[in-house]
Amino acid sequence: MPPTRAPRGAGLLAGIRHGSGKKRLGTLLTALLAAVASILAALTLSPQSASAASLTEVTNFGSNPGNLRMYEYVPNSVKANPAVLVAVHYCTGTGPGFYSGTDYASMADQYGFIVIYPDANVSGQCFDVSSPQALTHNGGSDPTSIASMVAYVEQHNAADASRVYVSGASSGAMMTDVLLGDYPDIFKAGAAFMGVPFGCFATTDGSGWNTACANGQISRTPQAWGDLVRAAYPGYSGPHPRVQLWHGTADTTLNYNNFGEEIKQWTNVLGVSQTPVLTDSPQSGWTRTRYGSNVTQAPVEAISVQGVGHSLPSSGMVARAITFFGLDGSSGTSGGTSTGTSTGTSTG
Repeated sequence: MPPTRAPRGAGLLAGIRHGSGKKRLGTLLTALLAAVASILAALTLSPQSASAASLTEVTNFGSNPGNLRMYEYVPNSVKANPAVLVAVHYCTGTGPGFYSGTDYASMADQYGFIVIYPDANVSGQCFDVSSPQALTHNGGSDPTSIASMVAYVEQHNAADASRVYVSGASSGAMMTDVLLGDYPDIFKAGAAFMGVPFGCFATTDGSGWNTACANGQISRTPQAWGDLVRAAYPGYSGPHPRVQLWHGTADTTLNYNNFGEEIKQWTNVLGVSQTPVLTDSPQSGWTRTRYGSNVTQAPVEAISVQGVGHSLPSSGMVARAITFFGLDGSSGTSGGTSTGTSTGTSTG
């Protein structure tokens, strides 16, 4: 409401109080009603952009072998040729629930990128990170559906294909690792909260749960872990995505041992040493290590959270993932980093 209208209304009321004739009173009442009508019209006809952005379901977004649902959040502050972040929920979760229960949308409001929220749309609401189809580039199942969602947003929102990222929690963290392995040509970086290495949850009996992996009982050499990733997309020779890993030391759902196995895997894929170039504690109870280079967008960054169970991300963690991606403008890096050869660098 323009600030000049309040004094105008006050003047009209004063005229009504002190006027000396019916004609003057009628004139003033007419003017007052006109002023009120103009205010109401201004409110009614205000641009749609003044209203809050909302989550929108997108149907018919392309190939969808996983039968997923797609939700999209486009902030009012969306930039031209925006970056895209895929935010993947945990088991029993939903796309809308992950939207309302995490900070990804508020970060999008602040920095102008688009968020895609896949929805598992099956009993138990877990994503397929186990089947041979899910662990193969364009193999079908849920990862192929999510790749279709990204392509849809790139085409319909003029999004920047060179700035596509993924982050998730639990089942969504496992899917983050899978997408980085299946589609290094799409994703430039990922942040996995409480995940497992790519291929760790693989099964051949049709089930979606791998108890040995969940319990942290699967250990491989860095080379073997890296080979699983490279086998997902045979012939691919481009850069591989950078990776940020998070895990609580008291996690009993997806054992903390998986955190170390993920570090082995991604340092191998990215061709950097397993010996950290930095070890520090950016926050009480956190231990952070960086591999390859000590920069904000390092090839691999890993944050261990002391005494915390299966309950990530907590306050402030998503913001650090956004910084790792560079979506807050903290670095000019455009995404992928790869110094490894086609067979990786074995340090195990």
